[in-house]
Amino acid sequence: MPELVKLYMRHTAIGFAIAAGFVALLLGFDVQNLRPLIFGSQDGLLALFLLWFMNGIVFAGVQFAWAVMSMSENNKPRGGMRLRLRRDEVAIPVPVEDKRRPF
Repeated sequence: MPELVKLYMRHTAIGFAIAAGFVALLLGFDVQNLRPLIFGSQDGLLALFLLWFMNGIVFAGVQFAWAVMSMSENNKPRGGMRLRLRRDEVAIPVPVEDKRRPF
């Protein structure tokens, strides 16, 4: 199996595990009265699965994107692209007329 596929599968599994922990915390802290809503409903297990699965998709995508972006060979911060002025450049003032209508 190619290394990129292994990387994808590993980090997708990590993302879904993080989503399981996130949903467990949501139910544990009873955010927005979610626990009685899920466990008191006849379709609560479906809602719990969908909550985990949809969060898993998001967290897996973020986890894989983070893994791919951290594969760069140059991990040193560059400090951004700064605009440097040469010493012979001088700002020239330009007169501008105010063409707005008075109210």
